[in-house]
Amino acid sequence: MSSTACSPSEPAASALRERGVALVTVLLIVAIAAALSAQVLWRGQVWARQVENLRNAAQAEAIAQGALAWVGLILADDRGRGAADHTGEAWAMPVTVPVEHGQASGRLRDAQGCFNLNNLVANGQVSPADLEAYRRLLTLLDLDPALAEPLLDWLDADAQPTGEVGAEDAWYLQQDPPRHAANLPLAEVGELAQVRGYDADTIARLAPYVCALPEPTPVNVNTAPAEVLMAYLPGLDANAAQRLLPARGEGYAALEALQQRLAPEQWQGAQSQRLAVGSRYFLLDLQLSFGAVQHRYRALLMRSEAGAVQTVWLRRG
Repeated sequence: MSSTACSPSEPAASALRERGVALVTVLLIVAIAAALSAQVLWRGQVWARQVENLRNAAQAEAIAQGALAWVGLILADDRGRGAADHTGEAWAMPVTVPVEHGQASGRLRDAQGCFNLNNLVANGQVSPADLEAYRRLLTLLDLDPALAEPLLDWLDADAQPTGEVGAEDAWYLQQDPPRHAANLPLAEVGELAQVRGYDADTIARLAPYVCALPEPTPVNVNTAPAEVLMAYLPGLDANAAQRLLPARGEGYAALEALQQRLAPEQWQGAQSQRLAVGSRYFLLDLQLSFGAVQHRYRALLMRSEAGAVQTVWLRRG
């Protein structure tokens, strides 16, 4: 007797195939639903983070404006206490305060405790006294004093190169990229990168000692580093300059008080018209932290003789 293998009937096989297709369909639907849910969840998280970032940015902007107003009150009050400015005063103390969802840290620095590069050209004319002081500062910093020449050309309004390494449009138009000499005051020290001879190393060496303020300004002897003091006091050597720094802890109330601490030969040749004991310009550095996110601001403030304070510029980053 012969035997044959048992096999499912055609209707049963069809039912199995349908159940298999249905199962695969269900699995696909579940997978698609899970993917859509994950995408919705991810988009929700992104949206929430964007909302949080917008909230933090708005809060940072409001705090920055509040800090400017508060600093203005501090500087105005300080002006009422006397004309001299030094680092022992309240405005120079760093402050950290808690804010909603984070903290704010700020510090004021005297913007006139430096060599103002825009002093080199005033009202379209080269200032011989400031030019001499700048060349001396370059020498003290182990830089080529001839670097003063291209900077003069960048600032002055004429088209005649100064000295052997000066540069006007004829030189700048041959560079890559080609450009023109600004023939305007510097807005910030970083613009030196456009000036002939001022590479990154040179600018880094200069940066702690120079600034770019919107008008000619004297150097505050109560806050200037020794090198800047020596630039404007040619009779001062390094040792004497360093001795002056601790002696000014409470600030010189007048230039005469500084002069009395110096021998006649150390004061000889002093560019006293570029020296002062007080300041009009101050730099505010503000850092706001919200969790892992930080916002940084820098502002230049100008204080009038009457004590009114205004913001010259405010920059973020």
